[in-house]
Amino acid sequence: MHEIESEYHIPVLYYETLETLITNKDGIYVDCTLGGGGHSEGILKELGEKGRLISIDQDDQAIEFAKKRLEKYGSKWSVFKSNFENIETVLYMAGVDKVTGILMDIGVSSTQLDDPERGFSYRYDTKLDMRMNRDDKISAYEVVNNYDEGELVRIFFEYGEDRFARKVARLICQRREEKSIETTGELVDIIRKAYPPRSEKHPAKKVFQAIRIEVNRELEVLKNAITKSFNSLEKGGRLAIITFHSLEDRIVKNMFRDLCTGCKCPKEIPICVCNETPKGKLVNRKPITSSQEELKFNNRAHSAKLRVIEKL
Repeated sequence: MHEIESEYHIPVLYYETLETLITNKDGIYVDCTLGGGGHSEGILKELGEKGRLISIDQDDQAIEFAKKRLEKYGSKWSVFKSNFENIETVLYMAGVDKVTGILMDIGVSSTQLDDPERGFSYRYDTKLDMRMNRDDKISAYEVVNNYDEGELVRIFFEYGEDRFARKVARLICQRREEKSIETTGELVDIIRKAYPPRSEKHPAKKVFQAIRIEVNRELEVLKNAITKSFNSLEKGGRLAIITFHSLEDRIVKNMFRDLCTGCKCPKEIPICVCNETPKGKLVNRKPITSSQEELKFNNRAHSAKLRVIEKL
């Protein structure tokens, strides 16, 4: 049993991630989603003298915070401001070809969620934003005020899995005719009108998730990053991905399955003509989930799933 004590927030599935990811203490590792630096520091503590960690984040605040936290590790650690779908470019800039292990902790960091200015949370009334990289041109404001009704329905239904998607989109478009929707508070008021009065979960949760995914191209980025990351692994290297909702987990599960499958020929063809062989193997057949101990103190851990693939 692990003691859960730290002056910093301990990331979800912390110990399980380190145990499955680190196969060579003198290897080169990448943390694609630096955030508060929790997983990065965990990896650095485990590494030997020759070990090295490269961290990536597109958020200036996260990078500045982590630099203070991790500067004591000196040349063992380097950080790059980028989207992790650009991992191949980052590795080139770091002077690295193949790596031993790659970690992605998918989702918005607690720091971003808890910062009222960022506009990620429906708990605060603030300017509509939701950009993980503040240099990006499209924010939540553009999505809510400029997308047509059909596009909004698609986003809310596909990315939020919201059964009130049509009604929410219609109400947004009606309000836009009167004035622009400027704040998260205004948006929450509109969403509430589409839901029954006694909804169990906060009515804005699914719509806010959908807009955040659209603003940051999260699912497209994840697909690109999985392909590029797997290609960047050395033989025997591992890619570990933590997800927090079913849309992301489905992508990881399906892409990992394809990488572990050999022949892709249709079943009606009796002999393989594609000559495809498996490129990877699953480290665990089922996703790793949080222990009862972790669930007691971390609410976000309930939906977390860790999947790990090893390159053959």
